[in-house]
Amino acid sequence: MLKKLWELFIAFTRASNLGFGGGPALIPLIKAEAVDRYQWLDNEEFADALAIGNALPGPIATKMAAYIGYKEAGWLGVLVALLGTIAPTVLIVVILGSLIVKYSNSPELKAMLKAVRPVVVVLVAQTAYDMGKKSFPNYSSWGIAIVTVALLYFVNIHPAFIIIAAMLFGWAAYGRIRKEKVQDSQK
Repeated sequence: MLKKLWELFIAFTRASNLGFGGGPALIPLIKAEAVDRYQWLDNEEFADALAIGNALPGPIATKMAAYIGYKEAGWLGVLVALLGTIAPTVLIVVILGSLIVKYSNSPELKAMLKAVRPVVVVLVAQTAYDMGKKSFPNYSSWGIAIVTVALLYFVNIHPAFIIIAAMLFGWAAYGRIRKEKVQDSQK
């Protein structure tokens, strides 16, 4: 159990301290730890956890840490994964906060941050591609994706409402499919 808790702490410390650019930038790093390195989740489970996490309020990194921590080690796993996610970052901000404020107008700092942005975009795109390979098994999945893009960009609906609607649609469709299978087996 101690080994598992240590792995949770290290995994989320590594992910949260190597991710620059906010919550979405951490997603590929969390995936690298939880799916690729430790195999706590497969790609499909990760995509499901990410979808549910995005439907809830708050930062995605802490929601993913809590979910994975609980799955692997219960409530103690939640605590350890969350500590790994936030404690080192808080410590770094406290220590370096005065320097960041002091040099916030520095051309060097601005150049560093500008150079990191394309890397973050590529990491997020790579994660989207990896998740997309499993998330689009049929035409209805593509239809849902196209409707989602339209709702996000043309109607400007909040993503949480779209995620909730997709979950309800999936639940209703699953119920219909299950009902049809029961009827077919009774024939």
